[in-house]
Amino acid sequence: MSAPSDTPKPLEGRPARKGGVPGRDRAKSSRRRAREFALQGLYEWQINARDPGAIDAHVREQDDFAKCDRAHYDALLHGCIEQRVQLDATLLKFLDRPVEELSPVEHAVLWVGAYELTHCLEVPYKVAINEAVELAKTFGGTDGHKYVNGVLDHLAPDLRPEEVKAARSGSR
Repeated sequence: MSAPSDTPKPLEGRPARKGGVPGRDRAKSSRRRAREFALQGLYEWQINARDPGAIDAHVREQDDFAKCDRAHYDALLHGCIEQRVQLDATLLKFLDRPVEELSPVEHAVLWVGAYELTHCLEVPYKVAINEAVELAKTFGGTDGHKYVNGVLDHLAPDLRPEEVKAARSGSR
């Protein structure tokens, strides 16, 4: 019997939804894979508080890592860890509970979404929110995606006022 590892197992998503075949790997963009791997690293970092470099090395060993957008992964993982205090402060006014009470998965997903809204201006705000919601659906609790959607939807006008205003006025 081997000793338990301090390293949590990589987050595993739920089977495909809406008539999809469980276990079948649906085509994913390299950006989506980058977000998933960054989420895994952020989750591990929150649980173990290990050195980000060691976590990065561990994540890079995962199957299919070569298929992800490594530059986006690096920006998300390291950016979220380095700017966690600022990201939490940005999110705080839209949370209904203290940051410490968020599940580690929801917290990491909110970091990814807030980081993309703040720093990845080439990603449309609706895409950043939708991708965070998809992460929460795949890896989070039952209704975590609704919470993530609500928080990021309220945060977006603060971070990207012109883009949100243009999108919302054009959809009427």
